[in-house]
Amino acid sequence: MPRPPGPSALADLEHRALTFGGETRDVWVTGQGPAVIVMHEVPGLYPEVVAFGQRVAAAGFTVWLPSVIGEPGRAFGLGYNVRSLARACVAREFSTWAMGRNSPITIWLRALAAHAHGECGGPGVGAVGMCLTGGLALAMAADDRLLAPVLSQPSLPFAATPARARDLGIDAETLAAVQRRTREDGLCVLGLRFSADRMAPAARFRALREALGDAFIAVEIDSGWGNPHGLKPWAHSVLVRDVVEAPGHPTVAARDQVIAFFQSRLLGEGAG
Repeated sequence: MPRPPGPSALADLEHRALTFGGETRDVWVTGQGPAVIVMHEVPGLYPEVVAFGQRVAAAGFTVWLPSVIGEPGRAFGLGYNVRSLARACVAREFSTWAMGRNSPITIWLRALAAHAHGECGGPGVGAVGMCLTGGLALAMAADDRLLAPVLSQPSLPFAATPARARDLGIDAETLAAVQRRTREDGLCVLGLRFSADRMAPAARFRALREALGDAFIAVEIDSGWGNPHGLKPWAHSVLVRDVVEAPGHPTVAARDQVIAFFQSRLLGEGAG
């Protein structure tokens, strides 16, 4: 397959067209070390997400950036964001409304993680999802190779009702497998959200605590009106667009905590 057009954000990364289960997707790879899958948020694999992936790679990992929707490398824009979200709502890959169901793209992502682990070695794989892909890291954690799942502002299924707000976006069998791993393997799941974010509701984090107990590590950053961090109440993108690059800011601390989580689980550095 010919290489897609190379936006500058992706120019220094290695492009691969990978096929699993008869489905081919574009993936960009950078760094050295154990594998970490970085799954982008809406609208697509835009430059700031790539920069986050490069930051993770600089911490000692081979980062795999699959394109799951949108145009790889295209800059974030409001119109582009709305169009990508609309496409995601009707895409067969994502369970945007269905409850108690894995998104079909999880199968492809698990195969990517297995491939990345086979190539990179190490004890296992890390994965971080954001927004539309936030809950996919939880579904991937049913596989024993996934050692460090990170759920950043998990938004599926869309929280249109109280029941959907509590739903974890995975089926009962997958949840049972993840729970077993927390008991038997010491698996921990890291989750991040802004406190006022209705797309990643507090009820979903409460459900994660109920399901996983102490194995769920929750990072919830105050974004309510008048918060001391200068965050807007509509802040959503914990690791990318809404990071405030200031010493001691809780968004910088949250990003650092994600990287430390990967280092602890995949490199054996520190605690986590």
